[in-house]
Amino acid sequence: MPKRVFVDANVLVSRTLRDWVCLLRAEIPWMFQLHTTEDVLAETIATLRALHPQRDGGATTRLRAAILGSIDELVADFPGDVPWSGTDPKDRHVHAAALSARAEVLLTEDRGFHALDDLPYEVMCCDHFFVLVDDTLPWGVRATVRRMNGYWASRPGPHAGLVTALVRAGCPAFALRVADHLRADDGVPGGRSDVVVID
Repeated sequence: MPKRVFVDANVLVSRTLRDWVCLLRAEIPWMFQLHTTEDVLAETIATLRALHPQRDGGATTRLRAAILGSIDELVADFPGDVPWSGTDPKDRHVHAAALSARAEVLLTEDRGFHALDDLPYEVMCCDHFFVLVDDTLPWGVRATVRRMNGYWASRPGPHAGLVTALVRAGCPAFALRVADHLRADDGVPGGRSDVVVID
């Protein structure tokens, strides 16, 4: 049975993290499911708007649709007054929604969650989660690497490499795994390790 993974806004805000989460989900759907809420989506959109105030409105619409296309469940409701031992009251809604989603994993880059040891779900950063996926189904990761390389090879303009983008996004351990997959693909006809991706 797939693990139930609740995704926090700080994961969805990062293009690199968001792409890897969603593409791995598409490649190996039996390993994990993705769950989130309207609140998390609203926080994601608001943060991206603050970072890119001149971005066209259609980009927001397309991004939201793409995220929803990768999410297995948009948690419709959750109690707002659940007990919360964290120091940031603004994180309570994420905790409450993860409980309502019966999440086994909370995928977040929020250090406040990582400091707590009394939660009924496992808190993972993306680097740890992606490495776990690679430990379990490395062929799924390699297929995703090939897919991302193929996509970004067709895009114009200068971009950071796949490995560099992951390091910048806070996934140094997984970046090493991706570098290994890229090197392995060098021996495959048409395999390339120099194709690049934007962060």
